[in-house]
Amino acid sequence: QVQLVESGGGLVQAGGSLRLSCAVSGSGRTFSSTAMGWFRQAPGKEREFVAAISASGGATYYGDSVKGRFTISRDNDKNTVYLQMNSLKPEDTAVYYCAARQSRVASTATRYDVWGQGTQVTVSS
Repeated sequence: QVQLVESGGGLVQAGGSLRLSCAVSGSGRTFSSTAMGWFRQAPGKEREFVAAISASGGATYYGDSVKGRFTISRDNDKNTVYLQMNSLKPEDTAVYYCAARQSRVASTATRYDVWGQGTQVTVSS
């Protein structure tokens, strides 16, 4: 059973930065062959695609609202994926989830089959 555990969320002022981490553990799946994604969900809103990275790390994709501010990366030796968030805005406030899929990288939430519990990010104005 594969497990994803997010960390790094918190309260930050607008313009600040945070780095989220997602540690992958468990058996049955090789991290280095798993595409990873970050999604977020604000109260009353649908889950939104934030960023995704291919299994090798060679390809990355971003949602329009975070392009140029967020960076996704991964360390396959540490079985961890990161989301560096800079120039944060109040509208970035949400619960952030990491997700995994044993296939090509995707930007649609329904294509991911393993999810973490989420970490809260709150950006104050």
